[in-house]
Order: sequence, then structure tokens, then C-alpha cells
Amino acid sequence: IVTVNCARLLKADHHATNGVVHVIDKVISTTTNSIQHIVETEESLETLRAAVAASDLNSLLESEGQYTLLAPTNEAFEKIPRETLNRILGDPEALRDLLNHHILKSAMCAEAIIAGLTMETLEGTTLDVGCSGEELTLNGKPIIANKDILATNGVVHFVNELLIPDSAKTLFELAQESEVSESMNLFRQAGLSSHLT
Repeated sequence: IVTVNCARLLKADHHATNGVVHVIDKVISTTTNSIQHIVETEESLETLRAAVAASDLNSLLESEGQYTLLAPTNEAFEKIPRETLNRILGDPEALRDLLNHHILKSAMCAEAIIAGLTMETLEGTTLDVGCSGEELTLNGKPIIANKDILATNGVVHFVNELLIPDSAKTLFELAQESEVSESMNLFRQAGLSSHLT
């Protein structure tokens, strides 16, 4: 699927005597802002803005290139426990891994994303794209709230849920989501859960 500034290419290669015409499905508007500028000016990205500043990712998001930022909204940050959020915000390495897990290495407009695709993040992890009805899903969840906000160096999609990579989780958080959750209960009963957090 081919897109031009996130407009879908409907019909290609209409040859004329003085050139060629491609038909697209929307009007292309001028794009002047970098991804960083969008993060800085959008009210619903206030928490993300602080996280980006704390992890020194500003220069990457305003640099030349073609990236996709899956921008977690304030709502997305509010959904995770305050204790978990404070831990990640206070750990530069975990915070950087978290943010890099939301940045794709190439610009991907929603129209061009095919269900069943696996996309690689800057962190080196992968995200699975699917669909639920007409909605795109990430790792099985329809969490893209606003899509195809164009920037000079890529595209931004707002997501209303945080995608936390394993590298930003404690042993306890990882185990709670896995086959060893019963073992975790035994650690907790033995008063050893602090070692895993």
C-alpha cells in the first residue's frame, strides 16, 4: 500500500503528454513541524513531553530522518499505577527503553500498515499490528486514539495506553504476567517480594 504524506494512492501512472498523474484520496497539506515540536505543543502529551526531556530524546525527535512516534497521551500515563510510573520516571535507563519502545525506525502511516505486520522499535523490540473491525491494534489492543499527524521527520499516532517493554519492568511485574505468577505469591507470602521489585 503506497501513501503520499499519509494520503492513500488510489490510481497510479496515468500518463499524459506532459507528465504523469497519480490519484490520491485526500488533499495534502503543508508540513512544517518536527515530531519534537508536536510533542512540545500538544496539550494531551504533557507527561510525554516531560519524559522526553528527562531522557534527552529531544534531539532525536527533531533530527532529520523518518520516524514513527506512538505518542502516549496523558491518559495513557494515568492508567498505570503511580508507583510504577514514578519508578520508571526515576530510572533513566528504564525511561529511555520505555520511550524507544514507542518509536519505530521508519515512518508508517496508518493506511500503509498491514494487519499481521511486525514492526521494529528503536529499542530493538517488536510490536505486532493487527485489526479489530476498522481499528488498528497494537499487540492485540485497539489503542490508537488519533492517527497520521504528519511531521517533517515522520508521523505521530496518539496511543491511549502505555506500551511497557520487559526491560522497563521489575522482576515482580514480569512474573505477575507470566506462567510463574503462583511462584510470585509464594515469594510474597515468604516476605521476599521486595527483592523482586
